Amino acid sequence: MHIKALILKFRRPLAIFLHLILVLAAYLLAFYLRFDFKLDHGYWPVIWRTLPFLLIIKFLLLAYHSLFSGLWKYAGIDDIWRIAKANFLSTIIFVAGLKLFFPRTGLPRSVIVLDCIISFFLMAGVRFAVRFFRERFRPMFTRKRKKVLVVGAGEAGVLVLREARNNPQANIDVIGFVDDDPHKKNLCIQGVRILGGRHDIPALVERYEVEEIVLAIPSAKGEEIRSIISCCQIPSIKIRIVPGLQKILSGEQEVKPRAITPEDLLGRETVHVDEQTISTYLKGKVVLVTGAGGSIGSALCKQIARFEPQEIILFDHNENDVYFLTIDFLTKHPHIRFTTVIGDIKDVGVLKHAFSRYKPQVVFHAAAHKHVPLLEENPAAAVKNNVLGTGNLIYASHHYRVERFILISTDKAVHPSSVMGATKRVAEMLLQAKAKKSRTKFMAVRFGNVLGSAGSIVPLFLKQIEEGGPVTVTHLQAQRYFMSVHEAVLLVLQASVIGQGGEIFVLDMGEQIKIVDLAKELIILSGLVPEKDIQISFVGLRPGEKLKEELFLNRELDAATKYDKIFVAPADTFDIKALRKKIRGLLACAQAYDHKKVRELLQQIVSDAID
Repeated sequence: MHIKALILKFRRPLAIFLHLILVLAAYLLAFYLRFDFKLDHGYWPVIWRTLPFLLIIKFLLLAYHSLFSGLWKYAGIDDIWRIAKANFLSTIIFVAGLKLFFPRTGLPRSVIVLDCIISFFLMAGVRFAVRFFRERFRPMFTRKRKKVLVVGAGEAGVLVLREARNNPQANIDVIGFVDDDPHKKNLCIQGVRILGGRHDIPALVERYEVEEIVLAIPSAKGEEIRSIISCCQIPSIKIRIVPGLQKILSGEQEVKPRAITPEDLLGRETVHVDEQTISTYLKGKVVLVTGAGGSIGSALCKQIARFEPQEIILFDHNENDVYFLTIDFLTKHPHIRFTTVIGDIKDVGVLKHAFSRYKPQVVFHAAAHKHVPLLEENPAAAVKNNVLGTGNLIYASHHYRVERFILISTDKAVHPSSVMGATKRVAEMLLQAKAKKSRTKFMAVRFGNVLGSAGSIVPLFLKQIEEGGPVTVTHLQAQRYFMSVHEAVLLVLQASVIGQGGEIFVLDMGEQIKIVDLAKELIILSGLVPEKDIQISFVGLRPGEKLKEELFLNRELDAATKYDKIFVAPADTFDIKALRKKIRGLLACAQAYDHKKVRELLQQIVSDAID
């Protein structure tokens, strides 16, 4: 048998044997130190009489503190504390035992104190010697390790340093830390110096020939992360980030740094939802998701699958998107029953078929036309899909007694300046009108841009960067709310449980981000320099676009109450009969493709529309 395998097999007996040897050595050394290494022969009988008693006590206390089963290569402060407690307690018990069983041994008190101290240092020293030799004298690998600068001299930074030293596959050599705390400058963490602050990064990269920068500040907000990245405008330098400690502890991600994603630029806190309540509400239910193949729809389907529904109906008009979603379900959620429906929400026939056959109990309506400039050119298409299609779904949900209906809305529905925003606002009004006279709990969830979703600006910017630029930004001052798909979907599920009917839920989007800043940061993350390697071109606001987005109507803001990143805007009051009459006229104009009249009627219906 291989010697390493043999040692591992008999690790515990070997550990016990070694500790007993250390106890014996410490006891004898205490006597020799007490008498300046001139031990009188008269003390040997005392040693042999008391030694078995000491060995038994130490064995029991060391075993109680689990000191025979630890991995010495990971020895730390906790091991020192347990060694100290075991030795201190064993010394107290040993002294009490001497007075009880060996009252006239003549054992010097200084020997007892020396034994406790020496025993502690021997046991701690062996452990840290193993760790030291493992970390400092590991076999050298032929490939050159990358020189890494770690931003953040806290717990996460120390984790990166340990990973670099303990894991040869990490292939990184931490040459220094960067931290903005001036009191930490020139201090050392396990022998590695803190070299300066974030503004020193360019000079440090050049001086130490750094090849990679690792951001190790999991608690940093989005603004701080973006500020640090702006200090790293160095060609060919790769930037990576350490995931949040909560994600590491949950097993969702590993300690090792990963590439920065656009979501990291938001720096938003981890979303916590009441999974028990969501599970109670969705478990065993038939759930229908429209737009199931889209970014929001597919993410909703995957999250819903976690809560064990009876069946998920994947409804979409795009067969390719649905096909890839079904492949994902078959591989990752094979236990979940699902059915596909390829159809258009404007088609009443397919809705009757789907609702009558599958009898959904919960409907998430994510299907919508969403591109602002395209819908400005095609207002009839926007009305047909976002108003007529949503109206069809609302009617079907009411008629077939769906329990809950959740409309995915947008911040562009607030004081809409675009056809797209106006049609989504009309959809909200239709929903609120129906909620007043239906047992189905109708509600809407309104939020801003989803970072990285299909057709959004992040994939567009990344494609433009890959092609060598320029990156096209509408306006220098243009700002938008952003949220990750994962966060948005979790909050939608949470909001769907809260609703009692007629509410518009508004998700907490944090602060708006300037589009030009996002473009610069994506260029930097690609290892390039803005305006040098990749140009940024300002093309002007497109028809229907705003400089800044809004989340609340003025009258909603006063009534809104926050519920763990969710605001609740109460239902509006309006003349339902008049609303329906205007919408019928709007749909007639859309069918006739009278674009001018469609815009006029949208502005009449949405009284707070902006010209």
